[in-house]
Amino acid sequence: MILHHRFDGPPDAPVVVLGPSLGTTLGLWEPQLPVLTRTWRVLRYDLPGHDGSPAASEFTVGDLADGVLELLDRHGLDTVAYGGVSLGGAVGTTLALRAPDRVASLVLCCTSARFGTPESWRERAALVREEGTGPLVDATRSRWFTPAFTDAGRYLDMLRGVAPGGYAACCDALAVFDVRDRLAGVRAPALVIAGAEDPATPPADAEILAGGIPDAELLVVPGAAHLATAERPDVVNDAITRHLTTRWRTA
Repeated sequence: MILHHRFDGPPDAPVVVLGPSLGTTLGLWEPQLPVLTRTWRVLRYDLPGHDGSPAASEFTVGDLADGVLELLDRHGLDTVAYGGVSLGGAVGTTLALRAPDRVASLVLCCTSARFGTPESWRERAALVREEGTGPLVDATRSRWFTPAFTDAGRYLDMLRGVAPGGYAACCDALAVFDVRDRLAGVRAPALVIAGAEDPATPPADAEILAGGIPDAELLVVPGAAHLATAERPDVVNDAITRHLTTRWRTA
């Protein structure tokens, strides 16, 4: 699987891979770049059909994790830290299960071990294949952000630009994703972040992740919904930096 990607930060620094949520591009992580690139080399990627990554008609979250592994192999990266939001977080959990020796530290932000019901994802996929992502914008605004957030437009523009086929295929992948009974197999130390007002992956979902992963801590971010990295970068950046600095598994 070919994933569009880019590097930022010092070329010889340890690498942190950052995965975006469904409907956003690698630009989702821009609020974190100034802080993270002081210490780490950051590798960001786009999901299929999102910005620079070509669309694919069918894949699983496991295929996306394999796509990230292909990037690591292509660039000669043995061990990395990984951070992901929503679908990007599901990719990270899967990566940590499939290739435990490659993931030294894990940040799971506004994500889940299982997302809703298969029927709801298949209905959304069918809608987007028929009408594009436009009909999703208003509802997505209220899922992604609290009413107080004033910079939603730039992120909703990302959603508008997603190829319908790529978005729908991501929905199909989420419909069958479920690692609730496999969380004990995650060896990487994990920081699980939840938005206190997230209706898509509420704090209860984060509690399942943090409770199932053997070495995990939970942070609930006040005043944030689903895209806490964008809405509360002050809190999120401090937490991620502290986690990566202190919880990078070396053996």
